[in-house]
Amino acid sequence: MGDLEIRAAVPDDIPAVVAMLADDPLGAQRESPDDLGPYLAALERLSADPNQRLVVAVREGRVVGTLQLTIVPGLSRRGSTRSIIEGVRVHADERGSGLGTRFIEWAIEESRRENCQLVQLTSDTARTDAHRFYERLGFVASHVGFKLQL
Repeated sequence: MGDLEIRAAVPDDIPAVVAMLADDPLGAQRESPDDLGPYLAALERLSADPNQRLVVAVREGRVVGTLQLTIVPGLSRRGSTRSIIEGVRVHADERGSGLGTRFIEWAIEESRRENCQLVQLTSDTARTDAHRFYERLGFVASHVGFKLQL
């Protein structure tokens, strides 16, 4: 994989992160790369929360991936802690390189370090390639998810 660093996102990474979030038909409808203000404010909130990890993968000084990992203490499952993986994106030039696998493995290991008993994620029903990817990594499509747009 060459020299790859996974580290916390910083403000200078936000243009590249937002570009990756917007780089597909679903993201193009939801994201606004021309106005980074809301994303920078969100990064500030995430950085202040010890249960949030917004990370980037950097190769040769270039941001090539991003994901958010949230640690969620809970009461169910005998008081277990879980993690949620969200916003996984890999730059188009890096797809198929193994970066996605390495990223998810990082998130699983980070979840173990936080004593999580469960790692969960959601994926839009239209992202069938992503579903196969997650299943190859051992994730099971065990639940039906619901969202309410506010």
